[in-house]
Amino acid sequence: MSVDPILVGLLGNRLHSILAEQQNALVNTAFSSVVRESLDLACAVFDSRGEMIGQSVGGTPGHINAMATGMHHFVAAYPPETLVPGDVLLTNDPWQTAGQINDITVATPVFLRGRLVAWFASCCHAPDIGGRLVSAEAHEVFEEGLRLPIMKFLRAGEVNADLELLIRANVRTPEETIGDLYAQVTGNEVGAASLVRLLEEFGLDSLDEVAAEIMNRSERALRDALAKLPDGTYTSELATDGFDDEEVVLKVAVTIDGEDIHLDFAGSSPQSRRGINVVLNYTRAYASFAVKAAISPEVPHNAGSFRPVHVTAPEGSVLNCTPPAPVASRHLIGHFLPSLLMTALPGNALAHSADALWMTIWRGIDAEGREFMLNVFQTGGIGARSTKDGLNTTGFPSGLRSTPTEVIETMAPLIQRERVLRMDSGGAGKWRGGLGQCTTMAARGEISWSVNGNVDRVRRPASGVDSGHDGAAGRFELDRGALPSKSRVNLRPDDVVNVDLPGGGGYGDPFERDPGAVLADVVDGYISVEAARELYGVEVTYHGDPEALVRLPEDYTAVSSRGRK
Repeated sequence: MSVDPILVGLLGNRLHSILAEQQNALVNTAFSSVVRESLDLACAVFDSRGEMIGQSVGGTPGHINAMATGMHHFVAAYPPETLVPGDVLLTNDPWQTAGQINDITVATPVFLRGRLVAWFASCCHAPDIGGRLVSAEAHEVFEEGLRLPIMKFLRAGEVNADLELLIRANVRTPEETIGDLYAQVTGNEVGAASLVRLLEEFGLDSLDEVAAEIMNRSERALRDALAKLPDGTYTSELATDGFDDEEVVLKVAVTIDGEDIHLDFAGSSPQSRRGINVVLNYTRAYASFAVKAAISPEVPHNAGSFRPVHVTAPEGSVLNCTPPAPVASRHLIGHFLPSLLMTALPGNALAHSADALWMTIWRGIDAEGREFMLNVFQTGGIGARSTKDGLNTTGFPSGLRSTPTEVIETMAPLIQRERVLRMDSGGAGKWRGGLGQCTTMAARGEISWSVNGNVDRVRRPASGVDSGHDGAAGRFELDRGALPSKSRVNLRPDDVVNVDLPGGGGYGDPFERDPGAVLADVVDGYISVEAARELYGVEVTYHGDPEALVRLPEDYTAVSSRGRK
């Protein structure tokens, strides 16, 4: 039966608003800064079969895209006849959802007149799930914390008290972890109530037919975009920092065949004995995101936009690890996939970015003997685009926000002494790479503390494209020496930790950059006078008061060795 196209448009827009309600309710009731400030989450609505109809505006690709396929596990585990209104399910199984046990998916079935008609779900990064703190130090997933199979968190509206007690007993942050779970339940309830009102308003008994049309439209739009690309197979390779004794290389062969695209990650490194391994669900998540972002970013995101994208990776590889592989820091590999894929796609329009989100976990005991633990997210620069500079300190591809200084200093006995854009960190080019930032962290008072630095691109910077220069590599160090990445380090009370994030790669020959843009970068503090001269061939001179704290653009002149002023 055909569906009224006007009805499809109306309901599609209303669902978009309902998803915003769901996310706002979740964020506004969340307990942890991970969810409330950094938006390490995803929210979505599904039809009765568990097919994703749409997502909220916020949310990471690793959560939302993995949840889109992971919902099928929920539907299989709990058929409609086993559920009643008020039931809420959850799991953090890495191989069924978002690839690490810190990410908990909460799914709520929606009932209309006693019949299951849809699902609302969210996935959030829990501030703690027990085991080792998030790092690459574990050698199997059992060391990484509490692993929860798909089970009921609420039964007919009543909290599963035994499950809550079990979680509380196994995490370092029970109030925040359980509080975020309740926030996820609340967000789902808000979305479900609005959806029921919407169906009643339009006199609908089911959402499935409209949902199918919404998904088919996205599939058709992505297939049309793929059909415009030249058929063929394109390859790309990228090396991450890995470890001193273990190189981690990612490879992909992208085959465009008419309206379909096949992504084969054969040749990538075997799974690691350390916790950087990626489950296939997470590989699919970031691979499908990259294709859609590069080819047709305006297409509404749902199950239909996944159908033309086919992803394979060898079982037992770092991109398709098998249990009980450790996976806690899988983002340190998974976040590189968009750069890897965009390099392979014909008409590459983006240099490599800082890619992997930097996540530092600060833990200790303050001067009064109180324990604290804080997750801090930070982002480096995006690679330059074929027609624009890269964005500074922007969470790509994760979409996460950096943790505000005010939140850091409120929630832990820490002081962020400096937080500035990192001059000269963006790769030089006709289009400059986005800048990273420099931050320093110190203790407030005589405390016992430690840090886990889940960081990458310390040894291998973001690559430039088409004669563009590499971005600056990151730095994670004390004044007395470098700190190891991906592991926990005990600190002295007087230590100061320097966290300098990497920049994105440049695009095109730097000598083709407009001298006016070079001058503007110097004035803004993005590049130094020395870099302007040596990398761009532009001599910039400051004529104002050398003691002035505010230096105006008219106080500078620029002369290019290329003959322009």
